[in-house]
Amino acid sequence: MYRTKRRFVEGNLERALSEEPRPGAERNLTGKEEALLVATACARPPEGRARWTLELLAGAMVKLTDHESLSGETVRRRLAENGLKPWRKDMWCIPKVDGEYVARMEDVLDLYAEAPDPDRPVVCFDESPVQLIGEVRQPIPAMPGQLERYDCEYRRNGTVNLFVCIDVHRPWRKVKVTERRAAEDSTHCMRELVDVHYPEAACIRVVQDNLSTHSAGALYEAFAPAEARRILRRLEFHYPQACQLAQHGRDRDRRPARPVPRPQNR
Repeated sequence: MYRTKRRFVEGNLERALSEEPRPGAERNLTGKEEALLVATACARPPEGRARWTLELLAGAMVKLTDHESLSGETVRRRLAENGLKPWRKDMWCIPKVDGEYVARMEDVLDLYAEAPDPDRPVVCFDESPVQLIGEVRQPIPAMPGQLERYDCEYRRNGTVNLFVCIDVHRPWRKVKVTERRAAEDSTHCMRELVDVHYPEAACIRVVQDNLSTHSAGALYEAFAPAEARRILRRLEFHYPQACQLAQHGRDRDRRPARPVPRPQNR
């Protein structure tokens, strides 16, 4: 905060919002290479190995990039910055880092790295099931010297789905609540993006999961062909996940929602 205010006083608003050149040598890994390192560290280790080591990751990055050599210390620092600990067993692992995964990853990274363009906005689209809960007993409001208190027992009021749209380059988001997360509901969100939220945009680039409900064909199932084609002419889909990850996501979503844990103390 102090450095930001100082840059504003000494310069202007643009200088305060931009980062000054960092001292020291340039980073050995670019942004894309660091993302590749993260993906590799989250993938399964080589055959015959129980886990990744810094030396194994450094050797893998030499094979995947143009670097002639890479030190284990560089790998350690990049992993620490991203909060990764490959030696821990509770880490979520990406099934396989193959050419398809790298291609999708670089496509999305290039998209995020582009300069903001109002005619071609970038919007992230996702959904999430949410369990509705209610209080069995009326909570006791907070008072001076006493926190708000509520009973550990709660009432289940069913579930709903949240569709969320987030603009990558400006502070805007839209949340739509639906009873389900079917393809028809998803397609109506796409039509709202085109007609309501970005009516003047030439092309809306949508980053979303690779699910069957997020396809161009879903629009033709929900609308007449002419209407579906009109919407698709304004949309451009980008999928950060490969097919096997999308299948895993569909299987995961079929599981019943877990109750929201509540504290046991009163």
